[in-house]
Amino acid sequence: MRLLFLALFFISLTSFNNGNYTYTLAVLKYHGGGDWYANPTALPNLVKFCNKELHTSIDPNVENVEVGSMDIFNYPVVHMTGHGNVIFSNQEAENLRTYLISGGFLHISDNYGMDQFVRPQMKKVFPELEFIELPFSHPIYHQSYDFKSGLPKIHEHDKKAPQGFGLIYEGRLVCFYDYECDLGDGWEDEEVHHDSEEKRKKALQMGANIVEFALTGALDK
Repeated sequence: MRLLFLALFFISLTSFNNGNYTYTLAVLKYHGGGDWYANPTALPNLVKFCNKELHTSIDPNVENVEVGSMDIFNYPVVHMTGHGNVIFSNQEAENLRTYLISGGFLHISDNYGMDQFVRPQMKKVFPELEFIELPFSHPIYHQSYDFKSGLPKIHEHDKKAPQGFGLIYEGRLVCFYDYECDLGDGWEDEEVHHDSEEKRKKALQMGANIVEFALTGALDK
C-alpha cells in the first residue's frame, strides 16, 4: 500500500490541473467531544497552496473520515485537530494502526487543549512507541522549504516554544504532531484569526513540507 501511495504522488506531478485529481486528503473525525471539525478552511487552503507551489494534484474538496472506517485507506495523508477530548475505541485504534503501518500518514495539530487527550489515545494505537521530539535536522523541516529552527510559532498558547513530535514505526515517521504551534490556525482564511501574512505563509510552507514528506516516503535514518 505504501508503494501505491508513492506511485500516486509521482503520477500527480505530471497530471496537475487536468481536472482529474490524483488523490484526496482528509480530516479525521473522532469521538469524545473534541471539536474535530475545527479550522474548516485550514486543510482546503493547504491543498490549494500545495497544488500551486509544489505542483501536486490534490483534490481541493477535502473529505472527513472516521477513525474506524475502512475509507481511511483512500487517503495518503489524514489531518487531525481540535481543542478537547479524544476517544478511540479498540477497533478504531486497531484500524488507525493498520492504516499507518500500511503506508498512511497522520498529522496532528494541537489547536490548544488537545495534548492531554490525544497522547493516551495514540498510545492505544502504538503501545510500543513513544512520541519523540524530532531534531531540527529532521528531513520534515527541510523539504521544499527550509526551517532551520524547526516549527514556526503561529499562536501563543502557553507561550512555550513550538515542538514537533513524531511516532516512528520500523524506521518510518508515521505520525507528526505539532504542539504549541497551531499550524492549522495558520492555514485558515486570513479573516478567521487575523494572523499576519508572514505567519500564514510560514504555516502553509511548513504544512507543505509535511505533505511532501509524507507523500515522497522519506525515511528516518
